[in-house]
Amino acid sequence: MTTTLAFIGLGHMGAPMAANLVKAGHRVIGHDLVPEALDGAVRSGVEAAASAVEAVTDADVVLTMLPAGRHVLDLYESILPAARPGTLFVDCSTIDVADARTVHERAVAAGMRALDAPVSGGVVGAEAATLTFMAGGGEGEFAEARPLLEVMGKKAVHCGGAGAGQAAKICNNMILGISMIAVSEAFVLAESLGLSHQALYDVASTASGQCWALSVNCPVPGPVPTSPANRDYRPGFAASLMAKDLGLAANAVREGGVQAELGLRAAELYAAYAERVGAGEDFSGIVRTIREQSGEHA
Repeated sequence: MTTTLAFIGLGHMGAPMAANLVKAGHRVIGHDLVPEALDGAVRSGVEAAASAVEAVTDADVVLTMLPAGRHVLDLYESILPAARPGTLFVDCSTIDVADARTVHERAVAAGMRALDAPVSGGVVGAEAATLTFMAGGGEGEFAEARPLLEVMGKKAVHCGGAGAGQAAKICNNMILGISMIAVSEAFVLAESLGLSHQALYDVASTASGQCWALSVNCPVPGPVPTSPANRDYRPGFAASLMAKDLGLAANAVREGGVQAELGLRAAELYAAYAERVGAGEDFSGIVRTIREQSGEHA
């Protein structure tokens, strides 16, 4: 069945997600503050709206993919009054858990239904429709959104109530950030001991050191030909996005009084790294920083 969808936020992630919905036969009305982003989405079959308010007016479902919680909160303030009562709002942004719960509360107070559904998989996953969605909200809302999520991804998991999707996302990425630092440090240590990258990979990838950061996104060129390390660390998953997610995790750690020394330290390391390279380098490029700093102390 064709559904009329509003999709607001048509950047590197939102544009291919919207395009996949169009390919599945849905009518997608899109808006982005960047004209070039909107033009690119139109070339994929998205109908352009002059404003976010215009985009949501006739929508059955409103999807958003924005940089931060403040953007989602500001947007909802303008579009909630314009949507039809009972419209389902699905926010795919990665934002603070507290912000996600506030977004949910405001949507419900306005007579709408809401789901937070952040994603894992990056731009490659968005383009290939292989994203994983982590959803927070009611079971009914998840059941309604699931067919759309499965068009854009390969897996959708209902994690619990409002904010649970964001909680799952930041916990997952805390694991990823810590493990990438550990893998990178191990490769730099191997270099200092005269062990080749391939030898370490061949052992660790089939032993207890095996993890996604090693076997899929290996931080050194060679062992995994498809990893960003083989294309001068072009992202992939940008260092700035990892820093953002680890910052959200660190906020939750402090607010919850959780003892998470590695998570907090990973947030510090990625914040410093991202300050230098921003969105221009994959998060696995942190291996170069570790190597450079190790050389300084050699």
